[in-house]
Amino acid sequence: MADILKTVIDSETLHARVAELGAEITKRYEGKPLVVVCVLKGAFLFFADLVRHIKNEGLELDFVRMASYGNGTARGRQTIFNKDMEVDVTGKHVLLVEDIVDTGHSVEFLLEVLEKRGAESIRICAVIDKHERREVALTVDFAGFPIQKGFIVGYGMDYAEKYRELDAVYELVPE
Repeated sequence: MADILKTVIDSETLHARVAELGAEITKRYEGKPLVVVCVLKGAFLFFADLVRHIKNEGLELDFVRMASYGNGTARGRQTIFNKDMEVDVTGKHVLLVEDIVDTGHSVEFLLEVLEKRGAESIRICAVIDKHERREVALTVDFAGFPIQKGFIVGYGMDYAEKYRELDAVYELVPE
């Protein structure tokens, strides 16, 4: 049986909001060195679209990928880097770009690491700010769309590595 996808955010609305976020970020970091960090894999499409809208002469880009290890059925207890950052963030402003902030645990881990590495400031940007399962008290500074619930796919977000390539955001509806 085929999965059912219900449109949550259409492509036009999505791309208009990404442009708005880019303008907000440009204004916030005007004249300041900024490192924009893509959290792989899910944020790669959003990241690519977003950074084209950020106007900052000192803009640096980097990527990080993490994995959580535990019992395999729930969020792991230990988070490690599969791919660590290469840019030195000491004394620089850092913007973490996520596809979705859900429980908040991976973002919390990254915030702690970046603080230890001497970042001047750290802010979070996510295309989806989802509160349904939030377990960590944190604020998404640049939120594309707040969503309360649902299993979201598309625009980089996946279900079993499927649907990342879609140019809109959908709720995967169980049949």
